[in-house]
Amino acid sequence: MNYKGPKVRLSRRLGVAITPKASKVMERRPNPPGQHGGNTRRSKLSEYKRQLIEKQRLRCQYNVHERQMVNYYRKAAAKATNTGETMVQLLETRLDAVVLRAGFAPTIYAARQFVSHAHVEVNGKKVNIPSYCVKPGDVVSVNEKSKQLQIVKDAMERRQPAPAYLSVSEKDLTCTLVSLPQRDEVPVICDVSLVVEFYARQ
Repeated sequence: MNYKGPKVRLSRRLGVAITPKASKVMERRPNPPGQHGGNTRRSKLSEYKRQLIEKQRLRCQYNVHERQMVNYYRKAAAKATNTGETMVQLLETRLDAVVLRAGFAPTIYAARQFVSHAHVEVNGKKVNIPSYCVKPGDVVSVNEKSKQLQIVKDAMERRQPAPAYLSVSEKDLTCTLVSLPQRDEVPVICDVSLVVEFYARQ
């Protein structure tokens, strides 16, 4: 996706903060942007519109293209598991998502750029593909030269506690994917069942 527009405006439109700045702004201005954003008498959303909004929420929280979302849905639907949970697992084990959850970058956008600029290693080897799939047991680390970058220091100071499926070493700036994430462990705001319904009708 690599969205380049105003992140705060997008966050207010979708009702989910995708950057720390957006989170602060939405505390004061939680309504959608625009002239009628504060209108409480809004028309009831259709089922399709609800599905579309949830799909957009999920896409923006992982910063992925629509084509990638379709591929993740198809991979999840092809497995004999819960499609929604499997879809979230596939998204959450992307390398840029793991870098974000570990606290090495402040936002998913920064995490994508951080990986693309080859600041990250997986099992000791440089990987610069944000969509790289991290597997249980893999060790993701910031390479030695990049550990002194100010963005990493700032991100680690403000980082949220890592989810249970990650084991993070703040000293070494490494993290290990302990297990595949379960939906209730993933800090993503989205009704994934509506996303599955959206793609199932395509």
